[in-house]
Amino acid sequence: MPKTVVAYFSASGSTAKLAKTLASAAGAELYEIRPAVPYERKDLNWMDKKSRSTLEMQDPDCRPALADSAAPVAEAEVLFLGFPIWWYREPSIIDSFLDANDLSGKTVVPFFTSGGSGLGEGQGRIEKLARGAKVLTGRRFSARAGESELRSWIGGLDL
Repeated sequence: MPKTVVAYFSASGSTAKLAKTLASAAGAELYEIRPAVPYERKDLNWMDKKSRSTLEMQDPDCRPALADSAAPVAEAEVLFLGFPIWWYREPSIIDSFLDANDLSGKTVVPFFTSGGSGLGEGQGRIEKLARGAKVLTGRRFSARAGESELRSWIGGLDL
């Protein structure tokens, strides 16, 4: 398999668990996408129209600051990009990550966790933001997905 990185954002730990299992299954380097200002429980209350996450997701141009710019993507050929679904798309911090990194010539493979929502408009947004990259169709997984399920999925991607 080509040099691979699993980069992920996780607010509650579900996507982190999945990303760690995926990195193990793919023999990939693991990188956590972290906001400069961590999300607190109150920030994630999607029922509060004034919560931080709600306000960020209402603004398609919102780009929360990243905690660092040390993502190991320069040498990677394949980037698995993981996140939870927020408002039927990727969280704004993912947009910050995509804007901050040159993904030209790379293959980006979105994967996400959700209680049942699909990626919605997120697929098109990621394709637009990952300029110059080949973006494969994203897939939803349970945080409890096992290595064998993930290896099977990876094997079908034709990387």
